Amino acid sequence: MSGDVNEAFAAERADQMKAARDWESELRNRLAAGTVERLPDGRYRVLTGWDAGEILSARGVPQHGLDLSRGAAALYSSVPAWHNVGNVISGGTSDIDKVLELGGIDYRVETVPANYPWNGETRVDEGLFHTVRTDTGASLGVVGRGYEVIQNRRAFEFLQELVNDSGVTWESAGALRCGKKVFVALRLPQHVTVDAEGINDQVVPFIVAVNSHDGRSPFQVVATPWRPVCGNTERLAVQDALTRWTVRHTRNASDQIQEARRTLGLSIKYYDQWASEETALARTDLAVDEFNELIDVLWPLDDTATTRSTRTREARRDRLHSLFADEAERAGRTAYAGERAVTDYLDHYAPIRPSAASGLKGNLPGARGLRLLEGIDDDLKSTAHRRLTLLRQP
Repeated sequence: MSGDVNEAFAAERADQMKAARDWESELRNRLAAGTVERLPDGRYRVLTGWDAGEILSARGVPQHGLDLSRGAAALYSSVPAWHNVGNVISGGTSDIDKVLELGGIDYRVETVPANYPWNGETRVDEGLFHTVRTDTGASLGVVGRGYEVIQNRRAFEFLQELVNDSGVTWESAGALRCGKKVFVALRLPQHVTVDAEGINDQVVPFIVAVNSHDGRSPFQVVATPWRPVCGNTERLAVQDALTRWTVRHTRNASDQIQEARRTLGLSIKYYDQWASEETALARTDLAVDEFNELIDVLWPLDDTATTRSTRTREARRDRLHSLFADEAERAGRTAYAGERAVTDYLDHYAPIRPSAASGLKGNLPGARGLRLLEGIDDDLKSTAHRRLTLLRQP
């Protein structure tokens, strides 16, 4: 079923890697043709083809933050994506076992006592345990006695129960940071249209589960509208609709289906409301001064700011205005275009510094992907949404 898609994707990537041997010449051609764009940190983003959205290093090398413990990237996807790595089944599959295998996440996690050396002998810490992969033996984290492992398979079953459908099609699944983080995504059947009579922006709703085995973060489920035009996650806290559910790794954590359904509000009401608010923004004009006020609210600068902070502020403002101008070409100079500019900036351009503790130091694409999954910038996006929504009120 996936042969033609995989062959086309592999052929295109083979051609790209051959051209990368003469990267400077190829880069000039691709920039001139508009198939790639330069990012502020010197890397490049692919704009066309199977790998649209992919990030290339300054030397043209694809980057990712996927788990490589088994020698291959831990990724399953229903469409070609992520640097010619992982396994693609065109159109997806509803077979959990197949996705677990292809996504490289068919391992179990167990807890074992934490030992430490002392005066030539090994002692056991009665209150601490290591979470360990049963396939590689790798330690994923240190946890307490009350920690309960949520197995990778359970994340799939949880989403199936959540939407009350055993025949869902899995969109993607994989692992990051040596298997410490696992993600699973399914696409809901309905699409959402913003301003059908105007810009007619199509949004695809997804439900995503993010599971951790490192003891540092909870099991999370989010409803995330994904906008195919630019790949931004438009996960916003719309009025009266919560879009994130979390639970700590404690006893019976994965059995709280009813609470998750209630909190997430997984009914068409959420997406209808989201589309209604976004449509209103698409029909609300946004002046340059109003956009500047929004920027100042999101990133305030105090009176004691250094020269460096001031320069950073101006660079950010210039980038946001450039993104706003790009969006305005399609959506007009509206509050909707302003909101899209903010989300585009946060998802793709905002400076980040992955720490060594994250396991992604020096890997900006992987770190950005993890920030999207964990919703690190959700509060800023929601603040922008609320501020822009006020513009249409009398």
